[in-house]
Amino acid sequence: MSNKEIILTPSGLKKLEEELEYLKSTKRREVAERIKVAISYGDISENSEYDDAKNEQAFVEGRILTLEKMLRNAKIIDEGDVNREVVNVGCTVVLKDLEYDEDLEYTIVGSAESNPNDNKISNESPVGKAIIGKPVGSIVEVAVPEGTIKYKIISIK
Repeated sequence: MSNKEIILTPSGLKKLEEELEYLKSTKRREVAERIKVAISYGDISENSEYDDAKNEQAFVEGRILTLEKMLRNAKIIDEGDVNREVVNVGCTVVLKDLEYDEDLEYTIVGSAESNPNDNKISNESPVGKAIIGKPVGSIVEVAVPEGTIKYKIISIK
């Protein structure tokens, strides 16, 4: 991961900070205890418990480094300062799928916070890129593998 700016909402920042604190305080101790127990079983050269615990330790340490770097490069979006005249990170947008005549509501967030299952899409996603900077009433086209989807921006909150 480069020193790319990571766009976060205040709630996204809190979530990453909580994950980092959990990994540093609780998870590290749990993994260290697993390693200690696995070593007590004897010969570690053929000890799958030990190998598994060491792999988990590597994952945890890697995630800690990733989170620390993300937080160092974080740019926090103050939702009160977001211009609601056009779509921006931090806005919630209602789109109408013009083919299926269906309304969809998405919150635009940075890539670190995106979660399509929670209707949070990244400003770097195809839909996010297409609607960023556009006002209410705009019709945008999004290229997808099956062709093109047309959306109309109904509202920006």
